[in-house]
Amino acid sequence: MKEFRVFVADRPGELARVTEALSAAAVNIRAIASESKHDASFLRVVTQDVATTEKALTNAGMKYELNEILNLELLDRPGELAKVSRRLARGGIDVHSIYILGSRNGRTEIALVVDNMEKAKAALK
Repeated sequence: MKEFRVFVADRPGELARVTEALSAAAVNIRAIASESKHDASFLRVVTQDVATTEKALTNAGMKYELNEILNLELLDRPGELAKVSRRLARGGIDVHSIYILGSRNGRTEIALVVDNMEKAKAALK
């Protein structure tokens, strides 16, 4: 999985434009978030089909960046994310984005985009 940072204009219809392009290519969205600043608005989109997502966004004329994702599975209870966050902080890792991808059977799957993947993995061992 990867995170797509899709650059959009700060105006009505941009979410529809992106999601319709993905829908037309049968891409299922696992997570989505937005950041809106008048000069730099974007959607952060996580899908499982990276190649098809790239093709759909490119064919729709959308600009995007790709980011590696660190997937973790945590126990679904208070404090688990705090433990992970503290370990990353101690390792000097900057977290750029975080998503909850789903929960089931007492476990929660999260995805993180960090500034240094190798250091993050080492900090979480």
